[in-house]
Amino acid sequence: MWLLFALGSAFFAGITAALAKLGIHGHDSTLVTALRTSVVFLGAWIVAAISIKGHFASELTAITPHTYLFLFLSGLATGASWLCYYRALQEGPASIVVPIDKLSILVTVAFSALLLREGISGRYLLGITGMCAGAVLMVIG
Repeated sequence: MWLLFALGSAFFAGITAALAKLGIHGHDSTLVTALRTSVVFLGAWIVAAISIKGHFASELTAITPHTYLFLFLSGLATGASWLCYYRALQEGPASIVVPIDKLSILVTVAFSALLLREGISGRYLLGITGMCAGAVLMVIG
């Protein structure tokens, strides 16, 4: 099931750039990011309330301070990413901004290896190299 959600994530992330580029035209990127974040915020709370149903309060109070810390830090990183992303989209072509943004895979792999102790095989490194080379070719091509 996780694979379907991963594919859904890729699809929605893919259309996000084009929709954002259409919506940001002529407006301040920071304001547009704040508006978009408000939609995400409201939508996430609605989906959480519906999916948890009668267990919402108990689920919310069961979250540990350790988890809150990492969710907070993740939220800060997401916010910084979105602010940078929208500013880049405002000033540059989406077809170039998006491949550069996807180079975030390098950061994800590094953090996954260092913090989560996830292994990296030779085949995996070859795949990352190919993805990064593809992104570079898209940008310079």
